[in-house]
Amino acid sequence: MSDITVVHLMRHGEVENPDGVLYGRRPGYHLSELGRRMAERVADHLKDRDVTYVVSSPLERAQETATPVARSHGLELATDARLLEAENVFEGKTFGVGDGALRKPGNWKHLTNPFKPSWGEPYVDQVVRMMSAIEAARDAARGHEAVAVSHQLPIWIVRSFAEKRRLWHDPRRRQCTLASLTSFTFQGDRLVSVGYSEPARDLVPPHLLAGAKPVKGKSKAFGA
Repeated sequence: MSDITVVHLMRHGEVENPDGVLYGRRPGYHLSELGRRMAERVADHLKDRDVTYVVSSPLERAQETATPVARSHGLELATDARLLEAENVFEGKTFGVGDGALRKPGNWKHLTNPFKPSWGEPYVDQVVRMMSAIEAARDAARGHEAVAVSHQLPIWIVRSFAEKRRLWHDPRRRQCTLASLTSFTFQGDRLVSVGYSEPARDLVPPHLLAGAKPVKGKSKAFGA
């Protein structure tokens, strides 16, 4: 058996969210038709890879993204709550300076510490649970490849930790677009590299790509 194992952290596809709600961990948010196309595109991209384990966050949008990958390899889909979206006090609200939760002074107390952050799950806690989930996927796919479907913020935070960057950041600069793969390569138990790819990039609306400038009337990814 090879001592090289790859764990692909995959972000889910586009979600049906016409009201622009920060959906976070709320149930009932499913992939849009475009999101399902993204999931199928990544499944096709990975069909010839040596994937022996597929696992997902319990949330519907992640499960629906992972299903085509598992199906293409004849695998049962596992679930791991450690891959969940980050907690956020603004969950269930629209989020913006002029037209959302930030307009209400009562919410300003949650914005006092961007380094922790004060509005949600501490970055350090996200690193701990995500690294634990990655290591579990690595162990389940020893010598092969695993796909673990999660959410933008936890993926970006654990990648930042692995690449020895600060955890606090500008959310607009996250390199973790819809249906992207952030790939952790291990030699034995040792992490040796982190890669990034976007198999469905041509399907992603331009305003949702990393570093894109906001477009009036169009939201960034809510609840990611």
